[in-house]
Amino acid sequence: MPSDTKRRPILRTLGLVAALVGGSAQAQDPYARERAALLKEIEAMARDTGAETGRVIFSARVMGAMAKVPRHRFVPALYGQLAYANRPLPIGHGQTISQPYIVALMTELLDTKAGDAVLEIGTGSGYQAAILAELVHQVYSIEIIEPVGKNAAALLQQLGYKNIETRIGDGYNGWPEHAPFDAIIVTAAAARVPPALVAQLKPGGRMVIPVGGENEVQFLQVMVKQADGSISTQRSLPVRFVPLTRSN
Repeated sequence: MPSDTKRRPILRTLGLVAALVGGSAQAQDPYARERAALLKEIEAMARDTGAETGRVIFSARVMGAMAKVPRHRFVPALYGQLAYANRPLPIGHGQTISQPYIVALMTELLDTKAGDAVLEIGTGSGYQAAILAELVHQVYSIEIIEPVGKNAAALLQQLGYKNIETRIGDGYNGWPEHAPFDAIIVTAAAARVPPALVAQLKPGGRMVIPVGGENEVQFLQVMVKQADGSISTQRSLPVRFVPLTRSN
């Protein structure tokens, strides 16, 4: 029937949001309304930046993970009221939890599958690792700042994520014991792409990494490893991340 046909796209788009803001969901989750508003803002930003990113609409898998993971658990109590604001927030030790839109975008650009193993460089708050853990088989996450990494590991364990393995270490070296990886995500800006990460990426695998030196504009780069080992690179949005540091 014509009226029903017109309504279906709207219902599909708003179905997730409606589920979150319904009366029972709101009663059980005091952040449901804020999270739903954030999802709508992410969808709007995806449309606005689609010409630059190539992703006008983010997948239902990625948006479902963004809807499920409780971002308020990953921000300091001081910033609890801003947990679902679409902005980065300080988490201590000079580090930040990334803007939710950027988390969604980087996750979308990875094009992960359910059986994938993903390497994350820069655990930070643990939020990005949790998003990935909703989508893939295994996440390996490295953090160079020990107290930051330990706090994230404890929280992820408390939240019940059994498919995330963390360690303290230098992300430039990757995690060779678990290589090769289906995808690699880097949540700090590197002046140059670390060769070890390229080497640890499977043929056909993708890496999303912000690249830019201290006095340069950073850009998200999407790198795909071809069957012959060569790398194709596509530049996406300009971004601002904390620098990727080394242990020496």
